[in-house]
Amino acid sequence: MSSYKSVNPATGETVQEFHSATDADIESTLQRSHAAFASWRATEVTERSRILAKVAALYSERKEELAAIITLEMGKPVREAQGEVELVASIYSYYATQGPRFMEDEALDAVGGGEAVIRTEPIGSLVGIMPWNYPYYQVARFAAPNLMLGNTVLLKHAENCPQSALAIEQIFKDAGLPEDAYINIFASKEQIADMIADPRIQGVSLTGSERAGSAVGEIAGRNLKRYVLELGGSDPFIVLDSDDMDSTVKAAVAGRMGNAGQACTASKRFIVQEDYYQEFVEKFTARAAALQPGDPSDPATRMGPLSSQSAADGLGEQIDDAVAKGATVHTGGGRVDGPGSYFTPTVLTGVTPDMRAYSEELFGPAAVIYKVANADEAVDLANASPFGLGGSVFSASADKAKEVASRLDTGMVWINSVTGTQADLPFGGVKRSGVGRELAKFGMNEFVNKKLIRQPAARPARPAS
Repeated sequence: MSSYKSVNPATGETVQEFHSATDADIESTLQRSHAAFASWRATEVTERSRILAKVAALYSERKEELAAIITLEMGKPVREAQGEVELVASIYSYYATQGPRFMEDEALDAVGGGEAVIRTEPIGSLVGIMPWNYPYYQVARFAAPNLMLGNTVLLKHAENCPQSALAIEQIFKDAGLPEDAYINIFASKEQIADMIADPRIQGVSLTGSERAGSAVGEIAGRNLKRYVLELGGSDPFIVLDSDDMDSTVKAAVAGRMGNAGQACTASKRFIVQEDYYQEFVEKFTARAAALQPGDPSDPATRMGPLSSQSAADGLGEQIDDAVAKGATVHTGGGRVDGPGSYFTPTVLTGVTPDMRAYSEELFGPAAVIYKVANADEAVDLANASPFGLGGSVFSASADKAKEVASRLDTGMVWINSVTGTQADLPFGGVKRSGVGRELAKFGMNEFVNKKLIRQPAARPARPAS
């Protein structure tokens, strides 16, 4: 039986199943993608740009249809789902307009004169392994810059969002992307491992768990393939002080509870200076408790279910572990009775290093709040995490916030704002949060050949003897 199936997390109902790829299918896609690279890389940049612009337009035109698919498959509230589609359209539009500029030759001022140019060229067929929490956005971060470059893409999507995966592939076809420049594959983990090792594949990009990232990085490294890994996060949200606690808390709850807390860059650890701690906890708890999970297809719903029963069970186990070891639950703490994988918004304090919630990523609507004495303690606690994706620093003094931001071991820091994303800003982390960068011009520099073309200065002719 295929593992690729649409299961509505709001009801637990299996909606549709899809056939998994056979080994013969995998071999065929490898051959086709490799063959397509020769012609796609030779396609004029202006034509590649035109196709990506059409992709962007199709996402905009089909916003409601596309949003309904991810609402069905992973439970994203329809309003958030439509916002994701709009973000995806902006990414393809960005690379359609800015990509050609990023690919222009770069002249070097070489010692000894003559000419030296760095030329940006694609490297070949790439494998993308993408998760379910942002089904369109995660793919766009990888596919848009690489298709603009002239690489070809083989995309393995998460097993619980096959309809989303097929919708993406259809948009590329309808936009006029040449056949086999982008191929969706319903592959197994074992098949993907073989694909990464195959000499026709030149790189792999994964967004997912630490365990998956370690496995992919090991295979890629052993086979000398380039890789980008965007893994977990346990982003700190540091409150140094506040002259408007209501606004600070509103941002904090939005940063934690958006997409039902299922985001790598969600604010997860709230680190608050002691003078503001009690007020923050009380107001955060009240606002979180007021959130009522509901039917994600209802436009009024602001929080849907978790993506699956197993996701809800896993989060519950992490919270139960913390409570058993002495943590305090201020609101929530468990599953919602009834069908579906709904989970109550949860607030924890008193979390200590012996609890799973201290060092593990909580991938759901659960917030952990810590009290610290000063900014130095806040930085030490923030950096104690094995993750280093993003973070936020809040203060009435932007200069104070920036000074603390400069000391955080993360790939991204936002001042007086939760971590966000947009096409023209780089995305990525350090430590166990991953390797490499996506988006902006940096997204076009991972799977690329920066080729030097050198013409030394002509030597002066020797006089005739």
